[in-house]
Amino acid sequence: MADALIADIEKSLESVAGEPVASGVPGTLVASIARAIARHPETCLVGCDAAAIATAFRRAIGRVDERVGERVDGRAAGQSDGLPSDDGRTSDGWTSDGRRTPDGQTSNGRRTSQHVRSQSAVPQKPVDPGHEDTEDAEFARRWARLLPELTLVHDIPRSPGEQMRIDEQWAREVADGTRRPTLRIWEWSGPCVVVGRFQSIPDEVHEDVARAEGIAVVRRSTGGGAMFIEPGNTITYSLYAPLWFVDGIDVAASYRLCDRWLVRALAGLGLDVRFAGLNDIASSHGKIGGAAQRRFPGAPRSSSRSGVPGQSGVPGQSRGPGAVLHHVTMAYDIDARKMARVLNTSAEKMSDKAVRSAVKRVDPLKSQTGMTRGEIVDHLLDSLRGAVQ
Repeated sequence: MADALIADIEKSLESVAGEPVASGVPGTLVASIARAIARHPETCLVGCDAAAIATAFRRAIGRVDERVGERVDGRAAGQSDGLPSDDGRTSDGWTSDGRRTPDGQTSNGRRTSQHVRSQSAVPQKPVDPGHEDTEDAEFARRWARLLPELTLVHDIPRSPGEQMRIDEQWAREVADGTRRPTLRIWEWSGPCVVVGRFQSIPDEVHEDVARAEGIAVVRRSTGGGAMFIEPGNTITYSLYAPLWFVDGIDVAASYRLCDRWLVRALAGLGLDVRFAGLNDIASSHGKIGGAAQRRFPGAPRSSSRSGVPGQSGVPGQSRGPGAVLHHVTMAYDIDARKMARVLNTSAEKMSDKAVRSAVKRVDPLKSQTGMTRGEIVDHLLDSLRGAVQ
């Protein structure tokens, strides 16, 4: 019964998912959700109502109302290419992981990174006949504009809690103009369950089981469902891009735009990769991974000079560019029985039959490629580096 109510509410949300966000929450959305709730009198919502759901949804997927300044493509004549030096510094005042220090000087970066310089080259085109040529051309144009400023980071292993903190921190730094646009490949230092921004941990996780098995429980800054993470079985990446990158397109298109490079890279491994629903990536064999997003407004600037590559820093421009955080977690392998022990699922879903079904629905990259996790990560990194050679 609860699943039917949730499905009905999701239909109401999907009906407005692509609309721009106005100030406040539209009464029509609240009324639509209220009608969905009323159709299921046998199910009781605890701790929220139609207005709360509508507000949370708008906050999770909404665009910033304010228009941000356009960035100028390319570089001025004689401007440095920003490549990191041997000590991790770049000649244009950015660290090798994409961060600007307050005084404009740089310090040694401890992560493997590559500053993307090409304006025209983009990753290999995916086998995705569902995309319209016009959309793909527009996506190529946006990626070509982003690539000159993009920093590629294969991060060090981090604890689950630190991952969540870094993810939001870097997104806010891009939003404020103190970090370059960045694409980060994560490395996890321990297992965890990651719950969505609006989820109840007791409703999603057997916390006693998680503690007994040494599995951390953390909350990410984006919406969506709970994910079971094991370092050797998971591949995660985040894209931190200025808001102009997704400006003017609906939510579903923004997911396709941000994951364009990934779909093409996986297609380069011979996989029949496609987008499934709003935020899943799948092949003909099953789901590979899922994505989530959040928008961040730019913080007010203290001076008229932005200091951000590609922005003129003219007087009167009082905010940073804003940012979209887009992250994806893919299953390299899966221990479905452990996942079922830790996640708070129904008795029916805990059955052996349901576990086998879950394995079938999520078809890990290990079985689809026959490659090691490290080999797949190297391929993903090379696909981006190859786009700028």
